[in-house]
Amino acid sequence: MPSPSQPSTGERRPRAMVIDRAWRGLGPGCRALSGPGGAPLTRTVKLIVLPLIVRPTLRPEFAADFLGAREAEQLDALIRESGAVLEATAQWFTLLKKTRRALGIVAGNPQDLYFQRCFELATEHGAPGPGAEAAAKSVLADVVDATGGRTVEALKEHLADSARRARLDAELTAAWVGREAATGAADTGPADEVLDACGVPGAVSPAFAAMVRAGHGSLLGRALWSAHPADVGDRADLWDRADLWGRSDVPPHLGLTAHRVPPRPGVGRSASTATLPAPFDRTLFERLFTVLQTSTHREHLPTVPELVEREVGRSCAPLGLHDESLRVTVVLGGRLAVGLDPLGTGGSVTGPTAAHRIVNSRWQREASVLRARRMTVSPGPDPDGGVLNALAQDLRTPWAAYMRRLWVRLHGRDVRDAALPDAASAWSVLDGVARSVMMDHRARVRTALRSLSANSEPAAEPRSA
Repeated sequence: MPSPSQPSTGERRPRAMVIDRAWRGLGPGCRALSGPGGAPLTRTVKLIVLPLIVRPTLRPEFAADFLGAREAEQLDALIRESGAVLEATAQWFTLLKKTRRALGIVAGNPQDLYFQRCFELATEHGAPGPGAEAAAKSVLADVVDATGGRTVEALKEHLADSARRARLDAELTAAWVGREAATGAADTGPADEVLDACGVPGAVSPAFAAMVRAGHGSLLGRALWSAHPADVGDRADLWDRADLWGRSDVPPHLGLTAHRVPPRPGVGRSASTATLPAPFDRTLFERLFTVLQTSTHREHLPTVPELVEREVGRSCAPLGLHDESLRVTVVLGGRLAVGLDPLGTGGSVTGPTAAHRIVNSRWQREASVLRARRMTVSPGPDPDGGVLNALAQDLRTPWAAYMRRLWVRLHGRDVRDAALPDAASAWSVLDGVARSVMMDHRARVRTALRSLSANSEPAAEPRSA
């Protein structure tokens, strides 16, 4: 018999949808791990459900994006069977947040820091009971020790010293002036060979290593530096035409800067996730703020003073990255990004490479399956004052969100000295970013539609006295 939370159909279903439906069937006990609409938080799926319950590396039948009816029922049952430990995890998370506030701890994102610790506590002890407060304090102390002072607050304190700020500003000026000029034309052509092998089982592409050896990522970075109007004279239109990517409607920097040429980075002393500028336009503080906010294992990061010193050179390096394999992955990502077609405007699943076809096929299935996605491209009036139109525009220019998220992910790897050794590892990052952007857009559409639905409901009739 089909699971009660899953439809009885032979069609393949998105794994994310199976997880969502199963989660909603767990009831209110998991509210602390859920969003306003009852769906699991993105971090709940990323940090708890997939790695600790689904465990697709050990259960390859659950690793695919789309599951058959049998696998969907099994996954649904697996999540429902984990309901008790998930409810206990939610209770531990609530307790840890309460204890954290009592102790005056403000560093880091509680979900990133405590979700997996709470699951461990729930697995070992069940729901919080006698001695739970002491256990919570112990976990909080362990997390604080593990971060080793690698916090946003420590970064803010480090950069508050005026003499240190002046020295760093002088170092940034010297590093920016000393950048290497472009010595050859940036060429994105070889990227297609790598992307054509991506996603094909057993395919090997020596082109990735060749691109790294030839410094294709560095060439792109230097080309972006040297394309200032003063360098091209009256032919600034050549820069605007964006021949680099084979498209005239996208900027060569693909939205990684709001300027024609990336500006010299400053030191900075504050940041907000809601107002972060484009990656190439960020200060040292903003670059490291993102790293410290999103890192789940800060003990593996350099100390704050070392992070700052390294970021001076990195921020003035080609594409804002030190490692050439990561720079080459920016080239690959750019080539993939300009061929993304979530709306299927090409009439079918198109793209110059296998990677394009894989990502576009997945995204276009998403567009055809979810009613919310279809509404974003409706030609009718936008009843919410522009939110749906803005979401539709995101689908028309998907390269912008894709490249921004890709750069952030590669920057995090660069900070941790985590190079990409081959095409397969690069594809894992490229594909992961595509999935992340797609799921984020889906969540935003659902939120907009939920808001529209709530606003359109008629007000309740006043009751007579």
